[in-house]
Amino acid sequence: MLCKDKIISIFCLIDDILQGINHVEDVRRQVTDSEIILTAIVSSISFYGNHSSSIKFMKQYGFIPNMVDTSRFNRRLHKVGHLLYELFEIVSSYFKDFCCEMEYIIDSFPVAVCNNMRIANCRIVTDKKWRGYTASMRNYFYGVKVQLLTTKDGIPIAFHFTPGKTGDAKALGKMIDKLPVEASLYGDSAYTDYGLEDIALERKCIFLKIQRKSNAKRIDTLEQKKEKLKMRKRVETTISDIKKMFPRTIHAVTLEGFLIKLTLFVFGLQLNKSIN
Repeated sequence: MLCKDKIISIFCLIDDILQGINHVEDVRRQVTDSEIILTAIVSSISFYGNHSSSIKFMKQYGFIPNMVDTSRFNRRLHKVGHLLYELFEIVSSYFKDFCCEMEYIIDSFPVAVCNNMRIANCRIVTDKKWRGYTASMRNYFYGVKVQLLTTKDGIPIAFHFTPGKTGDAKALGKMIDKLPVEASLYGDSAYTDYGLEDIALERKCIFLKIQRKSNAKRIDTLEQKKEKLKMRKRVETTISDIKKMFPRTIHAVTLEGFLIKLTLFVFGLQLNKSIN
């Protein structure tokens, strides 16, 4: 559960950013967009994404006495859904600029929209591209992959959603643009793309330190293997922290609503880890 001081700090940060980007809303509103986003983040961190529980909590403890009901809250949240990723990006840029972090880790994890036995009845997504395979767990899933980029301390600074069938190497190119010049990016063998490694180094001076398979054309030394393995374990811990915030099933009616909830989990972890 978030403490009072951290909730207030998160609200101040969100409200200051929205004012900084000249976000405009109806002055007649009793509950601002900053308060709606704050309540959604509290729900993702402390209530497994349950909006009703978060709304009751914010009312009961006097954080937002005039909070709207659950139905209106969901409508308001969908209207500001596009702001969530923008807020995440701005916080990430602050972190990269102030901390001068130069080592990053990338990994992906699947999030199923429904159980495999319910695929035929699924209405959120309806295409074969959403059916993916998780090699580490040796099973299939129907949903999205979250491509997660973190610092070596496990703070998320970028993420990207792809259909379950999309290979990790294809998503790597979009994540490189999020890195500062001369940064190092660690990843497992699924991100192997020698051409992209050469381009990233030549054009952006970014070092892609991807783990190698036993039959790889470019072999790692023993020291390089140990370094990459150590960094990989850190991002796995972060992914585990995100999954701990998930409910047993993420309830959503549309794909947009599903992705908004996933964004809140990643954004919530970022704020929880970066704000002391």
